[in-house]
Amino acid sequence: MTLKTTLDHYEIWFLTGSQGLYGPETLEQVAAQSKVIADALEEDDDIPVKLVWKPVLTDSDSIRATMLEANSRDDVIGVTAWMHTFSPAKMWIKGLDALQKPLLHFHTQANVELPWGEIDFDFMNLNQAAHGDREFGYIQSRLGVARKTVVGHFSDPRVVAQIATWMRAAAGWAATRSLKLARFGDNMRNVAVTEGDKTEAEHVFGVSVNTWGVNELAAAVESASDADIDALVQVYLDSYDVVPSLRPGGDRHQSLRDGAAIELGLRSFLEAGDFGAFTTNFEDLGALKQLPGLAVQRLMAEGYGFGAEGDWKTAILVRAANVMGAGLPGGASLMEDYTYDLTPGAEKILGAHMLEVSPTLTSARPTLEIHELGIGGKDDPVRLVFTADPGPAVVVALSDMRDRFRLTVNVVDVVPPTADLPKLPVGRAVWEPRPSFAVSAEAWLTAGAAHHTVMSTAVGLEAFEDFALMAGTELLIIDENTGLREFRREVQWNAAYYRLARGL
Repeated sequence: MTLKTTLDHYEIWFLTGSQGLYGPETLEQVAAQSKVIADALEEDDDIPVKLVWKPVLTDSDSIRATMLEANSRDDVIGVTAWMHTFSPAKMWIKGLDALQKPLLHFHTQANVELPWGEIDFDFMNLNQAAHGDREFGYIQSRLGVARKTVVGHFSDPRVVAQIATWMRAAAGWAATRSLKLARFGDNMRNVAVTEGDKTEAEHVFGVSVNTWGVNELAAAVESASDADIDALVQVYLDSYDVVPSLRPGGDRHQSLRDGAAIELGLRSFLEAGDFGAFTTNFEDLGALKQLPGLAVQRLMAEGYGFGAEGDWKTAILVRAANVMGAGLPGGASLMEDYTYDLTPGAEKILGAHMLEVSPTLTSARPTLEIHELGIGGKDDPVRLVFTADPGPAVVVALSDMRDRFRLTVNVVDVVPPTADLPKLPVGRAVWEPRPSFAVSAEAWLTAGAAHHTVMSTAVGLEAFEDFALMAGTELLIIDENTGLREFRREVQWNAAYYRLARGL
């Protein structure tokens, strides 16, 4: 099955709460006004997911039935709820208790300004979200319902942006809940952070993580036809600046054909198994001629999740970030903090990996090159070489802390390299972490965050905050507001909170 990374097959329901006390005339006004809001949002170019208005809900049975219907449909990835009038919250208990999809509480109203000279009590009865939503907020908090709350008028671009980001996070969460991940081999020997509890990951994130022998992949690679290889090589020649040695007639052209065969075989394997993410390991390549580099880069660019050296947790994040950023400038990629520039006052981090960085991080045309790889014991691999575009980004790690998973996010600024990198033959990014290199690094180490991350230049911190809330997963943030004393306390407090929250 071909991987879907667009958002056009998803929808989110717009629910409006009221009650029968006000009579049919008022309820007709409630329905009309709520539909105006839903339609205005649906028609906004910045709203990325189809928003479907539902009839006004006025009793417990209809609320519960709506939530159960939303649960049963894979294309429905969340619900928004607005209490237009006063909707007594006890009628929402059964529905909220049944809901298994992400929830956004939209605290808004139909009008922007109050018509001061015309306000009578009919107006007050109709336009009372100011306390109707507070009743709804109470019952959500009492029931412990995880939700995002957005406050403001639906015409405000800030409000629209918050709703849009939550929608993207819900899409990433939906993709994770149905994700199948193929590990080709195990993780790198003796490495701790790429290990983890795959059974618990399926319980928490919904992702199914299983292993396939690398020679099953090698068999798929071997079955690639010459005609298909020819066609894919032509795609490479059209899409990238291919070095002369790899071009037809060049002395390394066979290596490019081998790389194309790996891409064809890997793609066919993933499509046949309906996988949306995968891992490889340079210590377990079986009959493969090269460590997959170019193939991995191109598949990540199409939306697949990937983790190197068996790192399935990062592969989950790359897939989620790809879906959340669908249609936006920028992209998402496996990344690794590799080395530092420690010039005082101008510290920078150089991130890369052996081969596997997604070209969605650049708007420039990558070069397609071949270079020696000193590990793995295989032929020299082909790979795309480029530097990530400057701009805001986040790097995010997922760690298994034994009794919970932890997401750690660092807000960073990707910057141009201080000088050219003519001898570094990989995709790479250079960034300045917020709030500073020293604070960021110490906080990251205090969190026990992984050295593999997803770098996202398409969606930022807010999307991962929403995603963590949907997953019920611990989130630690390192940004311009981070102080080390407070950060250390947060780590300590979180340890107690999450153990208590899980129960005995």
